Parts: sequence; C-alpha cells; structure tokens
Amino acid sequence: MNAKITTFLNSGLLEKYLLGDTTTAETDMVESYISKYPEVQNFYNTLQYNLEIVAKSNAVEAPTSVLNNILDALDEAPVVQLNTTKKYKSWYKISIAASIVAFMFAGTSYLFYQQNQRLNEENQVVVDEIFDLRSDIEANNKKLDNVMNQFMELNDPNTYKYIMQGNNRAINLKTVAYINPKEKTSMIDVVSLPELPEEQCYQIWAELQGKMVSLGILNEADRQLRVIPYTENALALNITIEPKGGNTRASLDNMVAEIDLQ
Repeated sequence: MNAKITTFLNSGLLEKYLLGDTTTAETDMVESYISKYPEVQNFYNTLQYNLEIVAKSNAVEAPTSVLNNILDALDEAPVVQLNTTKKYKSWYKISIAASIVAFMFAGTSYLFYQQNQRLNEENQVVVDEIFDLRSDIEANNKKLDNVMNQFMELNDPNTYKYIMQGNNRAINLKTVAYINPKEKTSMIDVVSLPELPEEQCYQIWAELQGKMVSLGILNEADRQLRVIPYTENALALNITIEPKGGNTRASLDNMVAEIDLQ
C-alpha cells in the first residue's frame, strides 16, 4: 500500500462519508478512491460491516404486549412518534460511534501490521548482511590460508627457486618458479610479461624425456604467485609464444625463456 492511500485512510473522510458529512468535493474524492483502490474498498466494506454488527448486537426484540401498547398509543396520540424518532436517532448515533471506534481500531491494527512488516523487512536485511559478512570472512580466511601455505612452502628448505629471464624476443620477461620435489608442488610468480598481439599468448612447458608437457598459459593480469602442475623428473622449464588459447605442441622456434632444473 502506498503512502497516498495510507494518508487517505488516516484522514477520516471515510467516516464522514458514512455519516453523510462530506462536501461535494469530498464525496467525489471518497467515491473515486473506493472505486479505484481495492484497499479503500475493503476498508469501507469493513466499516459498513462493523456498523451492521453493532446494529444487530444492539437490536432487542420487543415483547408482543409492548408492541401492542405502542400501536394503541400511536392510534390515540400520534405525537408519540417524536419520542420513537429520538430513540432511533440516539441508537443510530451510538451505532455510528461504535462503528467508528471499530474502524479506528482496525486502522490502528493495520498501522501496527505495517510497522511489523517494515521491522521484518529490516530484520531480513540485517540477516542478509550478516550472512554476506560471514561469507566474506570465510572467503578471506581461505585466502589467508592459501597465503600462509604459500609462505610456508616458499620457506621450506626443500623448495628450489628458479628465475627465468626472457631472451631477445622478450627482454623484459621475468618469472620465478618454485619447485618442491619432496612435497611434489610447483608454483610460479609472474613478475613481468611483455605485451603481445591479441592473437598470441605465453605458454609454459616442462621438458620431460624428450617431450614438452604444457603447464598452462601465463597472463600479465595473473601477476601473482599461483600453483602450476608438478612434473616428476622434469629436466627444464620453457616459455614459448603460442596462438591465443594455447597450443598442444610447443613452438620451440618461438621460445622466449628457459631454465634447466637438473
């Protein structure tokens, strides 16, 4: 429900309309809201229903003797009709007042309901934020664990460091490989990679018994310590320039860096 409808329901125009106290302009407005907005129609129906309930609850069936006496009195003195009218008006006013109280109670209940809904929504936002925060903490903990593992591996006395410098084809190329034969792990740190045409890439290989085994593609955007496949009994590491996406066979004519591991 939007603020416009809420403001209208809190204005008291529906009560005035039911009592017949609205001006022509107010009547047009009320009838327009009733026809246009289902929420207003529902509240108006509730008001009428409450009035009907109050009327029924206040209705008392008169004994037959009393009814006969009234009829006789009417025949003898018609002026008694004035007292009946006053009683009816008094009862009608009480019914209207009770109906208005019931409507005000319904309106207050609705406002509490709206506030409760807003609180529930705010609570859900807090829950979502806590969940996101926990997810971030877990992700950061995993990153921290990876960093600690890498740090421990770099400082492991069984880890060997190999610096690969580029040749004339890629003078500014520099990468550092860390290999631990005992733990059978390999990592590489891309320090710098000269820019290549869009259709080319750098690919790192392990030389093993006369064949070249691909260890992945190197990217300038990937300038961080990362794990590469460990190759048992590798003789050397080589970096070549290959078509974009990598190659299944090393283009040795396009080799830009190499280092012996034995």
